[in-house]
Amino acid sequence: MEEVDLVVIGAGWNGLVMVKTYLDVNPKANVIALESASSVGGVWSKERMYPGLRTNNLYDSFEYSDYPMDEETFGAKTGEHIPGPVVHKYLRSYAEKFDIHRRIRFGTWVKTVERRSDGAWLINYGSDPHLSSAIGAGSTNNSAVSRPLKQILTKKLVISSGLTSEPFLPHIPGSDTFNAPLFHAKYLLDKFSQTAVLKESNVVIYGSAKSAYDAAYAYASNGISVEWIIRESGHGPIWMAPIYVTPLKKRLDHLIGVRFLTWFSPCVWGAYDGFGSIRRFFHNTTIGRWIVDRFWDILAGDVIALNGYDKHPETKKLKPWTHAFWIASGLSILNYPEDIYQYVRNGKIKVHIADIDHLSEKKVHLSNGQTLKADTLVCSTGWKHRPSIKFLPEDTDRALGLPHTTAEKAETDPLIQKADEYILKTYPRLRNQPVASRNYKAPVSTAPSDDNDPYNLDQPYRLYRFMVPPAYINDRSIGYTGMMLSLHTSLCAQAQALWLTAYFNNLLPSADAMNPSSLPNGTPNGTPNGTPNHKTPAKTSFNIPQITYTTLLHSRFGRWRYPSGHGAQFPDIAFDAIPYIDMLLRDLGLEWKRKLMRGGWGGWWRELFWPYGPRDYVGLVDEFRVARGL
Repeated sequence: MEEVDLVVIGAGWNGLVMVKTYLDVNPKANVIALESASSVGGVWSKERMYPGLRTNNLYDSFEYSDYPMDEETFGAKTGEHIPGPVVHKYLRSYAEKFDIHRRIRFGTWVKTVERRSDGAWLINYGSDPHLSSAIGAGSTNNSAVSRPLKQILTKKLVISSGLTSEPFLPHIPGSDTFNAPLFHAKYLLDKFSQTAVLKESNVVIYGSAKSAYDAAYAYASNGISVEWIIRESGHGPIWMAPIYVTPLKKRLDHLIGVRFLTWFSPCVWGAYDGFGSIRRFFHNTTIGRWIVDRFWDILAGDVIALNGYDKHPETKKLKPWTHAFWIASGLSILNYPEDIYQYVRNGKIKVHIADIDHLSEKKVHLSNGQTLKADTLVCSTGWKHRPSIKFLPEDTDRALGLPHTTAEKAETDPLIQKADEYILKTYPRLRNQPVASRNYKAPVSTAPSDDNDPYNLDQPYRLYRFMVPPAYINDRSIGYTGMMLSLHTSLCAQAQALWLTAYFNNLLPSADAMNPSSLPNGTPNGTPNGTPNHKTPAKTSFNIPQITYTTLLHSRFGRWRYPSGHGAQFPDIAFDAIPYIDMLLRDLGLEWKRKLMRGGWGGWWRELFWPYGPRDYVGLVDEFRVARGL
């Protein structure tokens, strides 16, 4: 049986930098990555390059710190959203430059991961998504040939498959009689050329996510009529902002990285930025909360005015139902070459606020009695957020920190009660939760018995620092990266990769030196006066109760902070990303005030009012190695 030091599942933004960082610190390690697609990139793999796919971020904010996406090499241009093919080219170049590509086994689907008694992880994988459970020779069943699985044993395992790998399709009565293409937006690349041939065709799009906007624009801009259905029983349209917002016309992808502006967002790990007293003013005083509310009102009002929702009866249907304060990654960016709302105003895109009652042959029947002609039905209906991998032994999902279902009511757990009490006392604004749609009803999966149906899982990810299951924290053998959503994809990915590498190598402090105190001053323990600790940490065990509570506190915070987003299911963050990176860097004993660290004139001004981006984190791994004497 093949044995390696580390297996990384996934070769997107998170998986690639995880492999590189681990090898930077452990150059002799035997590391491989398993990737189900035929190319690197995850969401940005060549298989998912549907027409018009571009980044929300503008050029210069979507790259690794140690590998600039220069204009000459990749063709990305200043002031433009980066085309999907350019991102894919960049990630492939990164994998080849740092000798990662040869370590990736493409077209491999992981069937099971089993925890062995000796602490290692046994992985069964193969080249077919419909895998046989047989090891060795395939089945002789004439109706379906089962391909044999391969096995690999690893000392350490990182799951970097992300949250947008396996699509969720709702059950729609009559789907078997529809007799026309019906597919998830994930497969838009494969299906678009087939369904966009006839200009007189009529495409129906179901859902309100960013991918629904993308699909609507792709078809409408090619002259195809679009009927866009947004569930009346759902959460309503998402927030879509122009890239330049506020009366000062600042880049949105920059605003969320400005340290001063991060103070306007309640954040339970926010004190790690060293400005706890300022945060307490904004969130624990009447005048502070008034200022915070005005900030969010200005941001939301500016987006609504710029998009002109109220200027036309059709665009008004796309006006969000909840305030921007309560969403995170659900605040997306209009990254299209043309104004998508022109197609709504001129009728090329028709918006329907209704549920799908049922389908019949090339027809979609709505709950309001309307019937729509449909040559294609595109479902932009979200994702199954937990990995599709089966973990063994059975019933280990909870111990592994994975979403699961339990008969227990969360609110009766004393630790959850303690966490909720602390969150609401620290951030009183969160007590006034938004009113959910009175018509809200969770969709039903096409497979009612599906264990990965996100609407059947009542317990979220519970991972320390959003990476390590508390039950395995002292094993130092398993971790997750990328189980979160943020506009700061690359920054979070590289910070998590370095943190996990340090953790696996027993180079992190003990729990007592890492955890926030949850005391009124909010100052992290072990870092008095905001000074990083560069001493080599003692190789001690983590305090499981303390780790468990901190994990629960951070997880519950998402439920209160982003109820109109995905906060109750997994970390879904916006203005919280820079403080999150601060927290990881302080754990590592590295300087987190990166702009101030560089010195020079105007250091404090840059630290507080200039946006953080990839260039601010250049050299992190080298700093860590020097600090640890590696």
